[in-house]
Amino acid sequence: MPEIIVALVLLFALMGIGTPIHVALGLSGLAIFFANGLPATAAVHTIINGTNSFPLIAIPFFIFAGHLMNAAQVTDRIFNFAKAIVGWTPGGLGHVNIGSSVVFAGMSGAAVADAGGLGAIEIKAMKDAGYDKGFAVGVTAASSTIGPIIPPSLPLIIYGVIAEQSIGELFAAGIIPGMLMALSLMAMVAWYAKKRNYPKDAAFSLPRLLSSGKAAIFPMITPAIIVGGIISGVFTPTEAAVAAVAFTIFIGFVVYKTLTWTSLVHAAMNTIKTTASVLMIVSAAALFAWVLTANQVAEHLASGLLTLTDNKVLLLLMIMMIVFSIGFFMETIAAITIIVPLILPVASSVGIDPVHLGIIVILNLMIGLLTPPVGMVLYVLAKVADTPFEKCVKSTLPFLVPLLVVLLLLVFIPQLSLWLPSLLY
Repeated sequence: MPEIIVALVLLFALMGIGTPIHVALGLSGLAIFFANGLPATAAVHTIINGTNSFPLIAIPFFIFAGHLMNAAQVTDRIFNFAKAIVGWTPGGLGHVNIGSSVVFAGMSGAAVADAGGLGAIEIKAMKDAGYDKGFAVGVTAASSTIGPIIPPSLPLIIYGVIAEQSIGELFAAGIIPGMLMALSLMAMVAWYAKKRNYPKDAAFSLPRLLSSGKAAIFPMITPAIIVGGIISGVFTPTEAAVAAVAFTIFIGFVVYKTLTWTSLVHAAMNTIKTTASVLMIVSAAALFAWVLTANQVAEHLASGLLTLTDNKVLLLLMIMMIVFSIGFFMETIAAITIIVPLILPVASSVGIDPVHLGIIVILNLMIGLLTPPVGMVLYVLAKVADTPFEKCVKSTLPFLVPLLVVLLLLVFIPQLSLWLPSLLY
């Protein structure tokens, strides 16, 4: 255990001085590796094995599909369609913000992509319509967390690889929780709209709905191709990701003619950068995870928690508190790679379904994206909205309440996440 203390102290010290998370994880792991007299080749093999998984191939393709959607200016069509559906309600653009995130979630699977892609459009539209800028930032930040819950989801793919669970089942398990998140955030928006007398966007118009729906029909088909293909067994998650990229290129070049070779190359370069950063975190976290495994941290954690209680719900609440605390300080992918091998044996020992655990862990970590000091979504929106980071934090805090309510509902009612996978699989 002294080795673990040294590794953790070194990790947080490096993070505290601004060292990138993958470097901090890698150096902390290597320090313990070499302290045990292990050769560098063993460290290299550990790093390679951390990324040597077929389902991980889906990640760059889903990232590429998201970048291509932005390059093809599809986000405007999604936003306009959402306006036609719910823009006529009080606080309409707040609801539009959430609805757009639900649709975009079926394409990108990443909260930061949602915030960066839709955020600029949503915040500007809400500000121009007379909404408070802080409210617009808070809604945009909170709604972006829906992306990694509704399939396809990059964090769920990572979780599935680490926990050795079916990616298809995890994707199916995220659909109802994602919709619950959207409904809870819409309830919050409705409360704010009544309190602050926020305007309706425009009266409901059937012709407008039909025309905007026609303009957005192809983006709307994309989630159906991805999710439907995986759940029906036509595609593996990796094949579905490739199909999403091919379909996006088709509608960008052939249907809308908004995609150019220059924007295609730009999207590809952005994908390479994003994928490289994700896989660097995964490989570095694999090295740090070895330190935890070698020191039997999972066993010690399991025995420690089980001495406190063997009640499934109480144990799950304690696990969520641990995950929530780690989410404050650690990037999502790194947190999944390190936390899951530790908490999965504990959860399994009392009969907690790994698929159920995956959904609530990811939602828990998504809330961490909205909290300092790591809060990546907040940093993105601070740049997009040209707003101080501190104001973004303050504006987002009230919207943590509905997300925490949904998290507790999932803890106490496992069937909210398990019913659909049991029905389909």
